[in-house]
Amino acid sequence: MASVKQFQVTFDCAEPERVARFWCEVLGYVVPPPPEGFASWSDYNRTLPPEEQDASFVCSDPTGVGPRMYFQRVPEGKVVKNRVHLCVRAGTGLVGDERLAALQAEAERLIALGAVRQRVMLADGVNESCIVMQDIEGNEFCLD
Repeated sequence: MASVKQFQVTFDCAEPERVARFWCEVLGYVVPPPPEGFASWSDYNRTLPPEEQDASFVCSDPTGVGPRMYFQRVPEGKVVKNRVHLCVRAGTGLVGDERLAALQAEAERLIALGAVRQRVMLADGVNESCIVMQDIEGNEFCLD
């Protein structure tokens, strides 16, 4: 049996490009080049039927290691807590107060990009704590 080696994370959202560019900043991802023959994604977008314009956007890990992120426009807004969320590993390799300081610093960086801090979840050991955040459209994610 074959095993899956790569996967894509898909977000439903109102403004795909805006949310994709937010996550590019969070994760250090990049927008792939536009299709051949187009100078920009805007040029390509203008060739689509009106109902398909601005309907999706993509970003990817420039190293090719992380999953591709796909953002698709949907008509309904977010109304309940996400059943699945991303955990952004901002404190990897750090322990104790250094780890908490790194998480707080990353939270402040993301707040400047439009994220919202929801709460700090302190676990029994400080090394298991995380900061619960929301992206620019209210999707929950954790800094840990």
